[in-house]
Amino acid sequence: MHIVTGGAGFIGSNLARELLERTGEDVLVVDDLTDGRKFRNIVDLDIADYLDKDDFIARIKAGEFSSGIRSIFHQGACSTTTEWDGRYMLSNNYDYSKVLLHHCLDHGIPFIYASSAAVYGTSREFSEDPENESPLNVYGWSKLLFDRYVRRRTLPQGRQVVGLRYFNVYGPNEQHKGPMASVAWHFNEQIKKDGEVRLFEGRDGYKDGEQRRDFVHVADCCAVNLWFLEHPEVSGIFNVGTGRAQTFNDVANAVIAWHGKGRIRYIPFPEVLQSAYQSYTEADLTRLRAAGCDVEFRPVELGVKQYLDTINDCL
Repeated sequence: MHIVTGGAGFIGSNLARELLERTGEDVLVVDDLTDGRKFRNIVDLDIADYLDKDDFIARIKAGEFSSGIRSIFHQGACSTTTEWDGRYMLSNNYDYSKVLLHHCLDHGIPFIYASSAAVYGTSREFSEDPENESPLNVYGWSKLLFDRYVRRRTLPQGRQVVGLRYFNVYGPNEQHKGPMASVAWHFNEQIKKDGEVRLFEGRDGYKDGEQRRDFVHVADCCAVNLWFLEHPEVSGIFNVGTGRAQTFNDVANAVIAWHGKGRIRYIPFPEVLQSAYQSYTEADLTRLRAAGCDVEFRPVELGVKQYLDTINDCL
């Protein structure tokens, strides 16, 4: 059986689906359904069972799930970058992760977990080097703190631990994320409602809408997770992005092209984001490729079209 924490969420639900389809093995989904709307992400999945995240960690601490587990994909976290309750963030993203890590190390279970490109902050270099890590918010710091904890561990022979630093992920099953959903999702909603896409004006030397991010489709993130499942001899912390930064204008134009209508309007840059905004990200894939991972990443133009084909199929 495979376990996916955060399995009713965005990346987790897509990963649970891929595990079921590719392996044909049982999948246990762990999540927090306080926001019950997330059930829609897994309603059609024939999962083996569902557990609340608090019940799951209690049973882990009690010594359950020590045998018969093929892998734990730890995707669950508080991913709200504007959340400043540090105690809450560390409890969810750091302490919880440590318990799962040690359980997997003790019982020889592959542990593949979600880190984040938020650890890099405003760095202009995006290789997995401690010198490049300077998060801008407590979310990014919680992810970096756990990465550092993992780095300090000496892995016993035959134990796999993999941290995946996701860049700007977009794709199906993110609708519940609200303000934290991808710009592709927001742009699509804006076009449907108002006939226009709203982008920030330029800053940090970038022209209007020309800030650049590494936008990566969720299906490609899942493919990387499954590549590591198939290569248990590989451990480490790796970037997961396309390796090619594209502009917000590129995303907006891809959405407009899909709808065949719409325009871009540039709005003032919010003052609240002035000191906590990444104007540029681009995954350095050197370590990922050196490990042998050959997953191909789709560009925005293709990925956004495929995404909108999925979520707008009823229009």
